[in-house]
Amino acid sequence: MDNADPVNGVEHYENFPVASVLCPPALRPPIVAIYHFARTADDIADEGDAAADDRLLALSDYRSALQRLYDDDAVSARWPDVFGPLRHAVHRHALPQALLADLLDAFAQDVRNPPYPDRDALLDYCRRSANPVGRLLLHLYGVQETAALRQSDAICSALQLINFWQDLSVDLPRGRCYVPESDRVAHGIARLEPGRDTAQTRALVRDLCSWAEGLMREGAPLVHRLPGRAGWELRLVVQGGLRILETIAAMDHATLSRRPALGKRDVPRLLWRALWMRA
Repeated sequence: MDNADPVNGVEHYENFPVASVLCPPALRPPIVAIYHFARTADDIADEGDAAADDRLLALSDYRSALQRLYDDDAVSARWPDVFGPLRHAVHRHALPQALLADLLDAFAQDVRNPPYPDRDALLDYCRRSANPVGRLLLHLYGVQETAALRQSDAICSALQLINFWQDLSVDLPRGRCYVPESDRVAHGIARLEPGRDTAQTRALVRDLCSWAEGLMREGAPLVHRLPGRAGWELRLVVQGGLRILETIAAMDHATLSRRPALGKRDVPRLLWRALWMRA
């Protein structure tokens, strides 16, 4: 599921900033390399008409290509445009292999499309699908403090959750549902049906959005830990996520019927709020 960055107008893998104007030029190549690694794996898992078993086999081959890169410095002949730039990024920046492998675990989980019994199970998915992106970016910026990693995880998980609650009208018709079963049951909902917003589903989405907002605000102080442009880009990412939540609230949490999105009119508000974020 791709989103457009409301500020920079570039495509995202989830909420991955790709070589934005705020990114230091020296870090653009490794960020783009990581993005294309994730984007290609996401396409293997999610695009086209291949059967689930074929997708899982392709992801296994992709994982083997990653392993060969780290073991033998070998670039995959099947995906040279991905692993060539990634090889350079690994050499220059010592990217942690485990974080890249975690992303592949999450993509394979998407293919299997399991239910999520509770919030802990969904957060475990976010730990592998979203949090590695933030940790990889912090690695590039040389930020490794425990508190910063924890805040990054909170922001990335929040962005992933916001994307889920924003995309209910898109995901449900495709048979994808990231709503924890415990939340659905707590609101007395037997089944979520695309296009059918009720008082119960609106209350459910309201609670889920509140959860995501809490995580986002927990991680937001990270913007003051990052140097220069990185901190400013993160301010916009945080404010963009919070603005999506406001947009969902403005439509009374009816995201089973339509997908809210940000536009150019939101840019001044995001810039103003980013400017005035407090420590």
